[in-house]
Amino acid sequence: MRTLIRSGAVLVALSLAIAFAPRLGGAAAVDAASTHSAVTHRAAFHDAMRKLWEDHITWTRLFIVSAATDPSNLPDIGPTVDRLLANQVDIGNAIKPFYGTAAGEQLTALLGVHILTAAEVLADAKAGDAPSLADASARWYANGDEIATFLSTANPANWPLADMKAMMKAHLDLTLAEAVARLQGRYADDVVGYDRVHAEILEMADMLSDGIIRQFPEQFAH
Repeated sequence: MRTLIRSGAVLVALSLAIAFAPRLGGAAAVDAASTHSAVTHRAAFHDAMRKLWEDHITWTRLFIVSAATDPSNLPDIGPTVDRLLANQVDIGNAIKPFYGTAAGEQLTALLGVHILTAAEVLADAKAGDAPSLADASARWYANGDEIATFLSTANPANWPLADMKAMMKAHLDLTLAEAVARLQGRYADDVVGYDRVHAEILEMADMLSDGIIRQFPEQFAH
């Protein structure tokens, strides 16, 4: 959260505001500095949220590449999984200033299940175990609905349940398509799949940051 709370961009904006304040004069200078700072704070938060979710899909992709390799996983899979799971902690921490510690930890737990179940889906698909794959896939999508419900409950005005469920389903569908292409050796399709995942995750990140800014405008007013 140091990126969100003490962003270097925010400090630069404040420095510029102070430097130019005397030229503007009086209340106008204060208003201009406050407005500039608030806008920069929102932009920094927006960018930080994008970074968190880009890390999510980047490390997911690296896991897919490692786990899909035949006949056995690449040796980097352990550290890759550790970094991927750390990202879920980072995402949970990002919402704690707004929704509290318990909510942040709950989101981290839900996202942890999301990652670990995705690993099951990939392993079952690689092994050709259809019954286990069907079970893991059902649990993976059910977890996606849990994440959507959790988020919508926290901010129903800006994150309607139907929209959140559609967003999570799109994320899972696109991630699955990317993984299947990799497993099947369709590497051109795999690359296209990742590009689609990337585009969708930026929309998700923007929906989340915009929703938080609208729900807590006072935290972005300075």
